[in-house]
Amino acid sequence: MDINQTEEQQVETIKRIWSEYGTSIIAGLTIGFAGFIGFNYYQEQQFENEVATSEAYQSVVETITDENNETFRQQGDQFIAEHADSNYAVLTAFALAKDAATHKDWAKAESYLTTAIEKSDDMALKGIAILRKARVQLQQEQAALALETLAMPLSDAFKASAEEIKGDAYLAQNKNELARNAYQAAIDASGDVVAPTLQMKLDDLAENISLAN
Repeated sequence: MDINQTEEQQVETIKRIWSEYGTSIIAGLTIGFAGFIGFNYYQEQQFENEVATSEAYQSVVETITDENNETFRQQGDQFIAEHADSNYAVLTAFALAKDAATHKDWAKAESYLTTAIEKSDDMALKGIAILRKARVQLQQEQAALALETLAMPLSDAFKASAEEIKGDAYLAQNKNELARNAYQAAIDASGDVVAPTLQMKLDDLAENISLAN
């Protein structure tokens, strides 16, 4: 509006603008306000669901005992089924896999770790599950399957561990040169801190190869 307009002209202009656009303005404000409320409601619901899932997970974990974990196994399986899209389902699968491994039920441990890999959208959790699954497969003398598992995408943080397990798998297949290369790659990826057991594996293998030649 021109600054020279009289007060009456300004009022008339405002009335005209309101008459033409008032409904649209109200609708826009209403939609915007409803969207704001809806977003906050969604956020609140998400938070409440996360808290409820966390509490349910805690209840399941508390059933773990040193003696008989049958209750934990049953509730753990049910929890995974009901919260399949949550990382708590992945953590529950880890706990169930550990329980199975404690009882040397390697097939069941592998199954739970497969579940963890499939359900996790977190690369760190997925990486841990991949490494553990490969180790469990080696326990079952399934070196080829362990190598297939380790071929899955992994972040660089897991490279040293993955290469060491590859070395173990190749060694189980009597592929000594490939095993030595894998152990060396594991050492290279370890940086300044190399596990003594890893260095020992490489040294022993190098000695055996030398004696064989």
